[in-house]
Amino acid sequence: MADVVAMASTESIDESLETKDLKIETEEPVKKKAKIDDEKVLMEEKLEQRLNGILCCAVCLDLPPAAIYQCLNGHLMCAVCFTHLLADARLKNEQATCPNCRCEISRSQCSRNLAVEKAVCELPAACQFCNHYLPRNTLDLHQREQCPERLTNCKYQRIGCTWCGPYHELKDHEQQCCRPKKSGAEIMEALQTIDQNRAEEMKVYSHIFSLLSFEKISLNDLQMRPYRSDDFIPRLYYETSRFSALDQQWVIKARINDNQREPSQTYMRTMSYQVVLKSRLGCNSTMDLYYIVLKGPFGEMKVNPVIYRCEFSNEDYESEYKELPLIDYTECNKLLAAKTINMRIIFFLVQK
Repeated sequence: MADVVAMASTESIDESLETKDLKIETEEPVKKKAKIDDEKVLMEEKLEQRLNGILCCAVCLDLPPAAIYQCLNGHLMCAVCFTHLLADARLKNEQATCPNCRCEISRSQCSRNLAVEKAVCELPAACQFCNHYLPRNTLDLHQREQCPERLTNCKYQRIGCTWCGPYHELKDHEQQCCRPKKSGAEIMEALQTIDQNRAEEMKVYSHIFSLLSFEKISLNDLQMRPYRSDDFIPRLYYETSRFSALDQQWVIKARINDNQREPSQTYMRTMSYQVVLKSRLGCNSTMDLYYIVLKGPFGEMKVNPVIYRCEFSNEDYESEYKELPLIDYTECNKLLAAKTINMRIIFFLVQK
């Protein structure tokens, strides 16, 4: 009897061992699969890194966010760096060259590389809010409208709420926001501050509308061209041809960084201009003018309009240099990189 029990137990043990071995043989090697996945991810990361190194700008060594230019030998430059190289060459009175091969570059000699632009758009980039990687051509939409971590203002901002936080917390905040429960006097105080800021922004436009009612108005479309001074270190200036306005002859002059000695040494560049009366007025007569500079036809100058005023006479025939109100310093580089600057100036004669 004991022998039968021992044999039965031995057979059950053998069956369990066979079942276990069969199960082990049929199971997938989990560790091996994970290793393959890790190798695939690693290969993709290495490919992205290699593409980043190949397609990056030769100047800033970053992937270009927009237009990409190439020299005659195929070296890539983003639009900002390409414009900056042309602007530096204009300031130094030199021929712009590619930073890699030193071949000459210009607007006519370089072309956009559309294939590289499309390839860069497909490469992943991290969202600045949630750090998730997305194709660059969808990143802007994601950060602006879809990312749950994007910064959002409270809908009660107009009545003084200063909260700014991630979008997924917006609903909870607005339910608990104390601004709707404030008194009318407190809400009116916040609205008055907002209205004052808006009034400052609208002051220029309301002033323009009042100037348009003047009897004598002159509008001229001009081109400013670069020239160099005769100093030991030549300086770059711009000047228009003579033009007629309000029965007088005028010229517009411009300079870089308020006539700084070497503006090529700075990255933040500005341009200022003055109005010069070239004809002679009658004895003891003066001309009191408002003037404003705008973007000219076929021009790319982006300005925030500012109105200036000056009184001209035979003794004081030049206005002070006033800043050309470009939206940022990159616009100044674009103007320097261009052969000419197209602009429109409007004179408003103040009647005595």
